[in-house]
Amino acid sequence: MYKPLLIIFSVILMWLPAPASAQQKGRATFYTRKWDGRKTASGERLYNDSLVCAHKTHKFGTLLLVKNPANGKEVVVKVIDRGPYVKGRIIDLSIRAARELGILNQGVAMVEVSVYKKPTEVPYKPEEIPLPEIEMEVTQGNSIVPQWQDSVVTNQKKPQP
Repeated sequence: MYKPLLIIFSVILMWLPAPASAQQKGRATFYTRKWDGRKTASGERLYNDSLVCAHKTHKFGTLLLVKNPANGKEVVVKVIDRGPYVKGRIIDLSIRAARELGILNQGVAMVEVSVYKKPTEVPYKPEEIPLPEIEMEVTQGNSIVPQWQDSVVTNQKKPQP
């Protein structure tokens, strides 16, 4: 009797999204320079100067916020590869991401990884800027016609012989 309920409950839990604030803590490493220009598991090429990473479970294209708790530095990287496959390591970073976190000299460092959610932007409401009042007065007749246009109009109205 409990078995069907357990199956239904487990199926429901499987479809529920994981909390967005879930963090992973573990060791991070970075790619060596020889990986520059090579294709990754997603098909994208890895470049040393890009902010990308390899992660075991997150979908390709997911933005991750990686924080170095030792110095408080943070970087946002995009998942383009799978790995690392070494016990205790949770993420492989590009050289630029490792440099921005300050872990290039260490080789392996403790980091905190969470999914990066772009902040919701409030539409821009311009401030009311006081505009100067401009007084315009007509000096000739009732219409305002630029001088260049007036000469074109008078040339067209000339009777032809």
